[in-house]
Amino acid sequence: MIGVAIDFSPIWISLKTALTATLLTFFFGIAAAWHVANYRGKLKGLVDGLLTLPMVLPPTVAGFFLLLIFGKYGPIGKILYALGIPVIFTWQATVIAATVVAFPLMYKTARAAFEQIDGNILNAARTLGVSEWNVFWRVSVPLARPGIAAGTVLAFARAMGEFGATLMVAGGIPGKTQTIPIAIFFAAEGGEMDKAMIWVLLITGISLIAMVLINYWTEYQHKSLTFSGRK
Repeated sequence: MIGVAIDFSPIWISLKTALTATLLTFFFGIAAAWHVANYRGKLKGLVDGLLTLPMVLPPTVAGFFLLLIFGKYGPIGKILYALGIPVIFTWQATVIAATVVAFPLMYKTARAAFEQIDGNILNAARTLGVSEWNVFWRVSVPLARPGIAAGTVLAFARAMGEFGATLMVAGGIPGKTQTIPIAIFFAAEGGEMDKAMIWVLLITGISLIAMVLINYWTEYQHKSLTFSGRK
């Protein structure tokens, strides 16, 4: 692998994309998880299915739907193009693709955490006159913190590894939209296996670090809760 010339811009593009997508999924995922967890209507199953659909769809199918929506003649794309804001084959498209595929992981993990909260605690807060907004941010979110943290790390790892949908809507423009997974694909396609191996080791290392951190965080939270319970 010595002497292999590499443009390291995919690292920056991947990290910038994954961090932005994680930030978006954090807020949208938590909000959606809270509302669905407390929703008691007949359409709950349908809503949950739609929100988790990107997790089971092939990434290319998700990318195709994004092309239809954000393309030049799509419902959102048409408006953006009229405003002089093209999306397809831009860095913003990589963020949209990563956000869509990472969202279900954040949503499902946060929802499970919210549903494990004892409803009596929330009702007690409401009885004391705490507003729904404060019940959410100052009671529910702290109690669901371990699950939310796990969902955040999983969403980041998924956003880092996104390939299919990103290639469909953003392409693989070097220095602009070429993320590490896309760089691996093109390097392998071009027979540059040494270069592909370097990218594979890099993204594997980043993903492993993320998973190790969440394992330590989970263990720390478990010990903290055990210690609090003994007190």
